[in-house]
Amino acid sequence: AVDDAFWEWEIAPAAELSRFGRATITIHYDWVQGEPHAITLFTASGTPFTHDIAIAAETPRPGLTQFIAYGLLGIYIGLIPVGLGLLWFPAMRRMGRKGLNFLLALTVGLLVFLLIDTALEAMEVAGGVAGVFQGLPLAMFAALLSWLAIMAVSGKQAEAERGSSGGRLRIAALIALGIGLHNLGEGLAVGAAFALGEAALGSFLVIGFTLHNVTEGIGIAAPVTKDRPSLKSFIALAALAGLPAVLGAWVGGFAYSPLLATIFLGVGVGAIWQVIVEVGRLLIRDAEREGLPVVSWLNVGGLLTGIAVMYMTAFLVK
Repeated sequence: AVDDAFWEWEIAPAAELSRFGRATITIHYDWVQGEPHAITLFTASGTPFTHDIAIAAETPRPGLTQFIAYGLLGIYIGLIPVGLGLLWFPAMRRMGRKGLNFLLALTVGLLVFLLIDTALEAMEVAGGVAGVFQGLPLAMFAALLSWLAIMAVSGKQAEAERGSSGGRLRIAALIALGIGLHNLGEGLAVGAAFALGEAALGSFLVIGFTLHNVTEGIGIAAPVTKDRPSLKSFIALAALAGLPAVLGAWVGGFAYSPLLATIFLGVGVGAIWQVIVEVGRLLIRDAEREGLPVVSWLNVGGLLTGIAVMYMTAFLVK
């Protein structure tokens, strides 16, 4: 039924579906671009399944033009804002010891917000996964595996090397990785919005995510303010954090899958958690070296500032 009216339909390859089976239903209905519709399917036993179409629009077909368009969307919301945030690096280098500790605490605050935001998004998307796939446990297992994998890779580096220039650059790379996985989810949201014909929502998300993600570049640069990373390193960090949004926009625009989105977001949760642990270790080590308390008003202020900045900019996309 379309809008409570029955129409002729066809189903292929068969009306009876096996476990994990799929079929295509064709409804002979002259739909109008931009109109909302409610489609209801009834099983042989009379059980209804309803799906709402907010705005009727033709499904995007993969092509060079669409491919470039969705790629540019990912660059706008991921790569460009992160790059703009990294441009603050020269100013950050002129800060004193207390200023650098404040920035590290601010970075932890940014990551804590991203952790909670990504976890909530994973739970929301998991609710749309078919029950047989057990969306929420799947997201939790993905988070656990990504956390253990990153922890295993991080454990290869000796404790003595953690405070070195290379160690701090590695932590910056881990931050960029965690943020990149979060931006992958943002790309999925933007790509899916445009694919479903919700241009107003998609445009709103692009503007909001762009402003929201500028602060992420500052968090990536914070651990390496004592050093002089090469331009190549900064480009690699920006790409690691920003380019996953491009992949997300492509997947969301052409082949959005709640199951894949749940897995990606779960991986992001685990990665961000391990990054929080790594940055926290760096902050604790620096405080102990200087004979300062780890939990000081300055560090607490930085943590709360990071959370507040992300919370306020999140209003632009909620």
